[in-house]
Amino acid sequence: MDWGMKNRLSKIIKPKDGHTVMLAVDHGYFMGPTTGLEKLDEMVKPLLPYADVLMPTRGGLRNYIPPETDIPICLRVSGGTSIINETNLLHEGIIVSMEDAIRLNVSAVAFSILVGQPFERDTLLAFTQTIDEANRYGIPVLAVTAVGRGLGKDAKYLSLASRMAAELGASIVKTYYCKDFEKIVESCPVPIVIAGGKKVPEKDALQMAYDALQAGAIGVDMGRNIFQSSSPVGMMKAVNAIVHKNATPKDAFEIFKENEK
Repeated sequence: MDWGMKNRLSKIIKPKDGHTVMLAVDHGYFMGPTTGLEKLDEMVKPLLPYADVLMPTRGGLRNYIPPETDIPICLRVSGGTSIINETNLLHEGIIVSMEDAIRLNVSAVAFSILVGQPFERDTLLAFTQTIDEANRYGIPVLAVTAVGRGLGKDAKYLSLASRMAAELGASIVKTYYCKDFEKIVESCPVPIVIAGGKKVPEKDALQMAYDALQAGAIGVDMGRNIFQSSSPVGMMKAVNAIVHKNATPKDAFEIFKENEK
């Protein structure tokens, strides 16, 4: 691993504790004006002090985030389908050139793969092409893993997708928390962050973040459970406390409630 790759990874995974809090705001690439992100700039600005990494699209970055913003960027570079195309949802290809990612001074790029669907080969080949291009410039790739319909959040299938992503060259893997999550971590040779997924009650989301860290995840990449919360800033502070300050779910929920007022 060359110096540039190591330097970019150190901006994402904090060397002090080996953990990270990622804020995902890339939902518009397939969901359009997602609830909570209608005015993305107004939502994101107060959350940035408590996030280690921001994960936007290139349009979101250019249109909503001031260039003087001092936060590492993990840029969404896969897409091609919308939320209304349920048959081929996550049948994603490359939507951003590596040259444009470099122009945007990103610290990493993110690509979604889908394992367990007839078109999995398409996403995996585009994923490896992205890795080749990104690695040429010392840019880490975060694999966003998903599995086909009917397979559910099962350690057997999520560990398959996570291990495949690592074997194909991902530097970091993002996957869902599930029962027996430690088995996924143990079988994956690169760091794992958990996806927040759909909005759930704040107490449940904080418990999930805590449990994932205890099972070996290095952090979280949350979106809707932050910006759709009744107190996005409070939730951001609470998640940060779990990831970086070893807060318990109970203590983190108190932080959330204090900021909800």
